[in-house]
Amino acid sequence: MRALTAFMTGVTRLNNLLGRWFSYLVMVMFLLLITGVAFRYLLESPLSWTGELTQLLFGIYGLMAGGYLLSHNGHVNVDLVYSKFSRRTRAFLDLFTSILFFIFTLALFYFGVDMAWESFSGRETSNSAWNPPIWPVKAFIPAATLLLILQGIVKLLQDIAIAFNLSYYQPEPEPEELPEDHT
Repeated sequence: MRALTAFMTGVTRLNNLLGRWFSYLVMVMFLLLITGVAFRYLLESPLSWTGELTQLLFGIYGLMAGGYLLSHNGHVNVDLVYSKFSRRTRAFLDLFTSILFFIFTLALFYFGVDMAWESFSGRETSNSAWNPPIWPVKAFIPAATLLLILQGIVKLLQDIAIAFNLSYYQPEPEPEELPEDHT
């Protein structure tokens, strides 16, 4: 059980570390867009590459956020009825929906590897005026999907432990389950 707990902790820590690191791309994208606007309107000399580079970085940012969001339960959830259930009932529901999650992510990984390899093999570029290589960005598709799958496995193991009251996993108490502070 120690190896399983270490795996779960390691995957979650990796996704948290990468999620925080890649979150700084927002500042880079902001600076690129401000630079592009400043050059266009203040210096009357537009830069052709700032908008496209921002789009490429946003693609990487969006991809790399998946595992981080899953580790923090940040993905969109239809919460109207779901939040009314007990933690154990929600875990059973999540076990059922994890089938769809793994079908989608495994297909994304399979086709993402193919797409990234094809892009890398052909040294694909954007065919724009700036014409940057886009194969490095496409390489993030299978890498980020693999991280999402690993975090999905962690979530699946957590849901199994909660649903079946297994002792190897002790979930953090939810805010409504925390004891009141009477200080």
